[in-house]
This record gives sequence, structure tokens and C-alpha cells, in this order.
Amino acid sequence: MIDPSTEPGLVALVTHARSVHSEDREAFGDAAAAVAGDPRAILVRTCHRVELYATTHPGEGDHGARLPALPEGGRRLDGLAAARHLFTVAAGLDSVVVGEDQILHQLRECLSDRHVPGAAICPVDIGSHAQSATGLDPVLERLFQVALHLGRETRSWREGPPRSLADVALDRMVPVTGPLLGRRVLVVGAGRMARLCAITAHRLGAHVLVANRSSDRAAALAYDASGEPAAFGPDAPLPEADGIVLAISARWPLSPGAREALLAGAQPVVDLSSPPAIDHALRDALGPRYTSVDDIARSPQDALRTRLRARFERVLDDAEQSLAAWVRARESVPAIQALADHAETRRVEELDRLFRRADLGDRERELVEQMSQRLVAGLLHQPLAVLREDGTGEAERAARTLFAL
Repeated sequence: MIDPSTEPGLVALVTHARSVHSEDREAFGDAAAAVAGDPRAILVRTCHRVELYATTHPGEGDHGARLPALPEGGRRLDGLAAARHLFTVAAGLDSVVVGEDQILHQLRECLSDRHVPGAAICPVDIGSHAQSATGLDPVLERLFQVALHLGRETRSWREGPPRSLADVALDRMVPVTGPLLGRRVLVVGAGRMARLCAITAHRLGAHVLVANRSSDRAAALAYDASGEPAAFGPDAPLPEADGIVLAISARWPLSPGAREALLAGAQPVVDLSSPPAIDHALRDALGPRYTSVDDIARSPQDALRTRLRARFERVLDDAEQSLAAWVRARESVPAIQALADHAETRRVEELDRLFRRADLGDRERELVEQMSQRLVAGLLHQPLAVLREDGTGEAERAARTLFAL
């Protein structure tokens, strides 16, 4: 049982494709972006989730009143519940493909982006304590470091080759197209997810076509996937394809002719874009041929063996306890500083008294000074080490009593 006093001052606002529609997630993400530049907030934004993590401080009241409103289906988690959710995400347990690598890369980028020197910080008031515009709140820094460590550890348990969202997207085509060997797959986009889909389709034996607003990027990805670039734009015809994957951050510009050809065809369309790359009318007209990123998120997750699930639960518990112990130890910092200051004050006072009474030369004074510093450092080494690892507060209380701090 974790002492409630060790709960970190933390809140997570969570929206996921399982319960919040893509358009609502993106609207929430746009609102959260205004807060996410503050040192006490960090935003995680992927095709399936938009999550805002922020720290709270005693006496500030309801931190959530200054954060964006959650859409219907969103969740607010506080304290260790917020931390455990991020640990679950980092472990890949909250993904459609359990243990997939992409979410761990995305979390790492979220943290590294906040370490860029000179990064713009939006001066948003999310509490009464002003903070520097550089760096990240130590609680958030620690939270993400623990999550990334957990994620790396659990990936080492993997059995068999890794699967990704791209595998799931291409699997959605197979009931219509049959095995992708020799089929023509059009990938619209050239970003990370589009690249993953193109390379995976090529590995499955498909002939890959790549369309993108940047013809150079389309050609580069097509080359890497041993495919060919395809036309893109409001005047472009629809390339001949047995299946289509959309992975772009905007609407897919279709000419009237391309739209008609798409409706007249039979190819499945898997849209990994958030918000969707095609409009409501076209989605409805395509009917069961269309699969959205939300549809994929709501599909059944991979099943975990009972023993593996128990192993995940143990490592999640350990991460929770580690963070709680760090939070509690961090509260001992004032006691550590007070004890060090107390010892230094007494040391200086005794030296001053000695130097007034004894006629010592400069060399003797220097030797006595060095000896006093070593003596105090030696005496304080173990008490300070215990205070730094104090997970219950007992050592802090004892130190304050023993040394009248």
C-alpha cells in the first residue's frame, strides 16, 4: 500500500479513439496545445490519443479549472492514477498492438522536444507559481523518464517479430483483396506512419504506390519501398490500386473524376489520419469499404498470456512505487538543506572562535579549515544519504528532532 502523502501532484487529461471521436480529440489537442508549452505541462498527441499531463501544487485549488475542458468520453486522472496510465501507455498495453514500438518513440520525442534550447514557451497561467521558461517540471521529467525505462524493459520481453499499426491497417484489406502478394497498394502520405505502411506492404509482397503533396518525398519513399510515385492533387486521377492507406495530416484532395472512380471501385480504404483525410459524405458513401483510425482503435486488442499479464502488472507496480518514493524523498530536500546549513553555520562559528583565540599562520589556518570541512562532510554523509532515500518521512522527522531544525 502506497502512503497517500506520496501521491505526486499530477493530473492527466486523457482522450482516446476508443471513447472520443477523432474530430473531438483534435479539437481538444488544439486547446491543450496552448497549455502544453508551460514547464508544468506536456502533451502527448498521436493518431489514437491526445493526453495532457500537468503538475499541481498545494494551495492552488483545482488545477483543472485552468486546463482545457475534456470532450465527452475523455477522462481525468489524478496522482498515481495518472502516472500508472502513462506507464501503461509506455508499456504498450493501451495500444491496439500490445507492445508496439511507435508509442515509445512518440513518448521519447515528447520529452526530447521539451529539451530543445530556446524552445518557445507559451506564458499560460496554470497556477500561481511562476516558473522558468526553460526546462520541464521535475515531476514531469521524472514521470516520463520512469515511463521510458519501463517501456524499454517490457520491449525486451517480446516474443516473435514486432507488429505495428501498419500491420493492423493492412490486415483490414486482406478480406477484400486477399493476400497482398502482387497487389497494388496506394499509400497517401510520406510521414512516419505512411513510411511504416509502405515498407510493411512491400515486405508483404505488394507493389507500393506513394502519393504526397511533396513529389520529392513521395519519390524517396517509393524508392525505399521498391515502388513508384503516384499523382497527387485536386487535378490528379485516381491511381489504379487494390487497396488504399491514407496517412496524412490534412484532407486528401480528390478531383471529381478521382472521387467518382473511388466510388465506382471496390478497393478498401484504410484512413489512419486524425482527423480523417476524407469528408463525411465520402466516408458514408464508401460504407464498409472505409475503415477509420477510430475503427481500428476499437477493434479487439491482442490477448496477453496470464503469466505475462502478471509480469506487466508487477513492473507497473514497481514503477508506481519508485515514483512515489522519489516524490517523498524530494520532499526531504528542505530538511537536507537545513541540516547542511546548520552544520556549516556551526563549523564557521567554531573556526571563528578558534582563530580569535589562537595565533595561527595562514598555512595553519588553511589546514584547520580543510580538516573542519572534511570532518563535517564525513559526519553528514550517512544522514544525508538516508534523507535522500527517505520514502516514508520518518528520517526527515527524526533529523528535524535530533538537530532542532
